[in-house]
Amino acid sequence: MGMFDVLKISASALKAERTRMEITASNLANIHTTRTEEGGPYRKKDVVFTAVDVTDTKGFGKMLSEKIEGVKVEEISESSKGFERVHDPGHPDADTEGYVTYPNVNLVEEMTDMTAATRAYEANINVVNTTKEMFLKALEIGK
Repeated sequence: MGMFDVLKISASALKAERTRMEITASNLANIHTTRTEEGGPYRKKDVVFTAVDVTDTKGFGKMLSEKIEGVKVEEISESSKGFERVHDPGHPDADTEGYVTYPNVNLVEEMTDMTAATRAYEANINVVNTTKEMFLKALEIGK
């Protein structure tokens, strides 16, 4: 593993976790959206991660190091979980029976996902900072 491979891995994870936090924020922002442009209530979105090769493809990097895997967002999919129906005849989007169909977004699940994404982001920031400190200490050896 090369000197900068750790930074490449952490950078890929930071980018992926940022996307995860953005999608979670979107889900939370639309928790009560009963009408979208596509018609019907907002549908919860999920982020799917996959491993990706972050090995340096320039110069001797490819020949000198093994395959280095980071992470990337493979897709952002819509949840297939059913919608919640609530009896609220006064709501403008109520059907003929007085039921309103609300998004399939669960506040507790989204807050848990946001916490997990935040912790993963912080962990990768710590990896970057620790690696940077190690590089600086290695440079001080030569003094």
